[in-house]
Amino acid sequence: MKSKRCICVKSKRMQPLSAATPNFSTTFANRIFSDVAGDITIIVDGESFLLHKFPLVARSGKIRKLVADAKKSKLELTNFPGGPEMFELAAKFCYCMNFVITIANVATLRCAAEYLEMTEDYQDENLVERTQTYLTQVVCPSLENSVQVLSACEKLLPLAEEIGIPDICVAAIAMNACKEQLVSRLDCDSGSLEWWADDLSGLSISFYRRVVISMRQSGVRTDSIVASLMHYAETWLKGIGKHQLWNPARTSLIESGQRSILETLVTLLPVEKNSCIPLNFLFGMTRVAIMVEATLSCRVELERRIAYKLEMALLDDLLIPSLQTGDSLFDVDTIHRILVQFLHRIEEEEEEEECGYELEEMGHGCLLKVARLVDAYLAEIAPDPYLRLEKFIAMIEVLPDYARVIDDGIYRSIDIYLKSHPMLSEHECNKLCKLIDCQKLSQEGCNHAAQNERLPVHLVVRVLYFEQVRMKSGLCGEGQKMSCSGVGSAAMSPRDTYASLRRENRELKLEISRMRVRLSDLEKEQVVMKEGMIDKCRQGNSVLTSISRGIAMLKQHKLKPRRSKR
Repeated sequence: MKSKRCICVKSKRMQPLSAATPNFSTTFANRIFSDVAGDITIIVDGESFLLHKFPLVARSGKIRKLVADAKKSKLELTNFPGGPEMFELAAKFCYCMNFVITIANVATLRCAAEYLEMTEDYQDENLVERTQTYLTQVVCPSLENSVQVLSACEKLLPLAEEIGIPDICVAAIAMNACKEQLVSRLDCDSGSLEWWADDLSGLSISFYRRVVISMRQSGVRTDSIVASLMHYAETWLKGIGKHQLWNPARTSLIESGQRSILETLVTLLPVEKNSCIPLNFLFGMTRVAIMVEATLSCRVELERRIAYKLEMALLDDLLIPSLQTGDSLFDVDTIHRILVQFLHRIEEEEEEEECGYELEEMGHGCLLKVARLVDAYLAEIAPDPYLRLEKFIAMIEVLPDYARVIDDGIYRSIDIYLKSHPMLSEHECNKLCKLIDCQKLSQEGCNHAAQNERLPVHLVVRVLYFEQVRMKSGLCGEGQKMSCSGVGSAAMSPRDTYASLRRENRELKLEISRMRVRLSDLEKEQVVMKEGMIDKCRQGNSVLTSISRGIAMLKQHKLKPRRSKR
């Protein structure tokens, strides 16, 4: 149930000076009582209030000091919280008139009471005490009310901060979010999270940061915080995840506050490596970071987080448009840095003391997946006429040789690049084609390369040569050759021995992967042969069936009795 939002305020001790109805008309001199002449004029933001000293000085320490010091009948209050409207409510309280404290005005009224020094030093149950009680009893028990009051504090700084209203609301929000989590047992995909995540999205980034930190300290689950961060990013970072945003002509439309919001959100991301941050969200944040020219540390942090989940990425995630004029259509440099971070991650996992064969096998599997993804990415960016050869080669060379079982993907992307860049010199063409390992091409790749006129002649000769060698030697000969690679390592140190064993292990895995590919090709050929034999058998059976039918008909014809002639 929602908390009660308003209370009626009326002093118990002071009574109105007259039974006449108060009149707050918007004339040059607003008057409280139409039949009692005022003896002091107070100006608030250019608007005058003709009032009486006694009820004001009885409750306001500030007005009491100003009257005593100035000894004038006209006072001006500058920078009054909430302007004339809030001063009117404070004056009503001084005159013991009923009015309503609500969620919408409690923060401003609390600041106005602080400004006028309406504390217990001058009267019991003064306006400071009344508004503070409302905050404690009505606002704090409700997460929604706390968010509304915290949002209202945006226009009341720095006075609201000095009073401590934001701290009260932030603590209340974290406490209520923690209660909701314990009661409802929400999970990351629960729709019940949306109601308070949507409320938090209305806060400024400075207040939102304080709320998230307090929620984390209070024990709110990481997945709940991630859901809130994503909702806030989708609300404030305009066009996150939308490719139509990446138009250089529209860069002026990006709001100036986007950079500060994005950098703050990145600092609020959970530090756990296995946190449930969707990969497409991290790529979307990276796109916005490029657009708003975020700091290098912010972009590096996003790239590092992507690297820890890169094997789960899709090709569309990697296609980040470039914003630099005259450069390639896609941001190749960012993807290259992500791949470098990914390789560092693989090395760290392999060098861990508790790393076993199973973990190393998982790392090798991730490397194979990323290699296939990179090959698809290379084929996608190869037709770009503005993609420089140096960047294209760097993208091919960033992964180690053992990351690829076969080089068909590299061959395909290089062929597309040669076709899209016919003006390459012979030297550049040779430099690019050296990256193709002819021994790692499949049968289909070899057949295509042998007839490819865009390839240098020496490469075509190498393809044909290695294909002949492969046909003669067979798979067994290659396995024996690989088994001899570890001879002569007895004099090495333990560290070098471990490195050599790891290298041999990788080579063996690569060879096994190659054999699996070969076996898969043989199985496909066997299936084709079986289908052909089945078709031939069916044709033979049909012929035998027709022959047997013909013989049966002849037998019937012979056995049929003839009629005797008379």
